[in-house]
Amino acid sequence: MGKKCQLVMGPAGSGKSTYCETMITHCQNSKRTVHLLNLDPAAENFLHDPTIDIRNLISLEDVMTELQYGPNGALIYCLEYLLENLDWLEDELGNFDDDYLIIDCPGQIELYTHFPIMRRFVDFLQKLGYMVCGVYLLDSQFIQDTTKFFAGTMSAMSAMIQLEIPHINVLTKMDLVSEKMKESQEIERFYDPDSSLLLEDLNNLTKPKFHALNEALGRLIDEYNMVSYIPLNILEEDSVEYILSQYIFSFK
Repeated sequence: MGKKCQLVMGPAGSGKSTYCETMITHCQNSKRTVHLLNLDPAAENFLHDPTIDIRNLISLEDVMTELQYGPNGALIYCLEYLLENLDWLEDELGNFDDDYLIIDCPGQIELYTHFPIMRRFVDFLQKLGYMVCGVYLLDSQFIQDTTKFFAGTMSAMSAMIQLEIPHINVLTKMDLVSEKMKESQEIERFYDPDSSLLLEDLNNLTKPKFHALNEALGRLIDEYNMVSYIPLNILEEDSVEYILSQYIFSFK
């Protein structure tokens, strides 16, 4: 199999930790070897203990106490500290030549969209011979608010451009979407975002002075034509397996 890992990203509350737990449980049940790397210094509880944990290198609470930083500033400091101590991470990685690494990342969007931190982290993994796939999660409840869905889609596209790695986007928490909605054609337009279909809803939700901006953002999404979503229902094994198959396919 070689060295492969998933970089699990997405805004706070998008279901990153639940996604990681689901994937690890599924892999273990399928007799696949998988390891969890926790990259979030603010994380607290895990169903599966991380094999590698940034909290063993640096503590968010210590940074906030000693440097008097707020939570976001302290988190950025922790990840920059990791980048200055990559020899620690290289030692921790050990010999996982034929194992999956699932990397649970923080929920601060700026880490993936314009700060170079995650790009440098990806470059480090690639130099060690890892094939890195980005997995960007977006809460499926965003389809009920077009403004949030557009914002999430722009963030996903920004992460794809910033990181330049094989990438899949996932709509999480599909188990919470009503059966009527899932069976309707209405939901299909969110899997492959078509701005012409979404702009009408968006313009109805925003003031007229923002309509030109909405249209410009819509054109940007259409012209790049990069973002599509795979729905994930963690209660359905077929749905989980399909996500894994797309992850493997992304390297081909």
